[in-house]
Amino acid sequence: MRIIVQKFGGTSVASPEVRELVARKIRLAREQGYSPVIVVSAMGRRGDNYATDTLIEMARSSYKYIAPRELDHIMYCGEMISAVVMTGVLQAADMDAVMLTGGQAGITTDNNFNNARILKIDPEPILSKLKQGKVPVICGFQGITEDGDFTTLGRGGSDTTASALGAALDAELIEIYTDVDGIMTADPRIVGDAKILDIISYNEVSQLAYQGAKVIHPRAVEFAMQKNIPLLVKSTFSDAPGTLITNISREGSKTGAVIDRIATGVTHLSNIAQIKIGLDPANNHNESSVIFRTMADNKISVDLINVHPGQVMFTISEDLAEKAQTKLTELGYNVETHLACAKVSVVGGGICEVPGVMASFVEALAAYNVTILQTVDSHTSISALVKKSDAETAVKALHDKFGLAD
Repeated sequence: MRIIVQKFGGTSVASPEVRELVARKIRLAREQGYSPVIVVSAMGRRGDNYATDTLIEMARSSYKYIAPRELDHIMYCGEMISAVVMTGVLQAADMDAVMLTGGQAGITTDNNFNNARILKIDPEPILSKLKQGKVPVICGFQGITEDGDFTTLGRGGSDTTASALGAALDAELIEIYTDVDGIMTADPRIVGDAKILDIISYNEVSQLAYQGAKVIHPRAVEFAMQKNIPLLVKSTFSDAPGTLITNISREGSKTGAVIDRIATGVTHLSNIAQIKIGLDPANNHNESSVIFRTMADNKISVDLINVHPGQVMFTISEDLAEKAQTKLTELGYNVETHLACAKVSVVGGGICEVPGVMASFVEALAAYNVTILQTVDSHTSISALVKKSDAETAVKALHDKFGLAD
């Protein structure tokens, strides 16, 4: 059995006309000899009747701090509505479709409500439907605990559902359908000459996602990578070939030539706060430990960490800045907080191997008078903290400097 998992995002199931396009893509997969497994997101986006954000706002209209367990019950509803409607569309098109919730599809999670992790997947419920010639239409974003509680998988959870099911079912391919033609070298709303990538490695796309690109959830990439299953990101609205995510780190061009890439893409994250704390150099290590333990205990995720004799610097989400400052001030630290920052990153599999990459990064920003507040680098990325007002200029400058439009 040649299994293909096809995930359709919210805009892909938002209207009758678009759902007909989805049905055609599913029918085409069947004609090509695949047994398709369909994963759907909730319909539309914030403001649409059945979008997840709309349901959350409805739940919180009575009480802002509704418990995570109860919130998961209403968040479950968007995908269920979408899956039932999409099942009906397929049945009307003479395809024997059957709707399954995440739990009915065999997905068991922990009880970290609103951001659950998948513990195991029993493939038998889906395999039994496929053996009967049915098309399973599965609610993305969902799971169930061993105690029977509904859970959701956090932002991007439908991508995670599709990829995890692909791994559990030993799928031949996982297709992620969205409203763009593939993964681009930068946000086209910022960089007019951004281009679509034909192919990208698992590691590169994970870095792009972690650094702010809204392409595919990193957890989804990790599941596919475990079984070396190709992921294909493409548009519901066109026949463009999309972007293939696989284990290679070099791009095969349309001419068949192979091109080594230093950089793959540029992305950014806004609404970041920088925290600076002065320390006693004689007690640097102990005080650093206390600071980061305090952040962890208060569920404040930190990034761009620099620890120097006499000073610690790191970044956090801007909406947590007041909480972080309060907790650290209570411990007696002198805290300096800088709001309205952004992190700009260049991602690429060749970054660690080529001398002068950091020089090019700094030169690009200096040419446009963009002040670098902090930097960090890894084997596949270089990031700089800049003022939020400079973020778009920095993205354009780096995209041009690394020749990503060529």
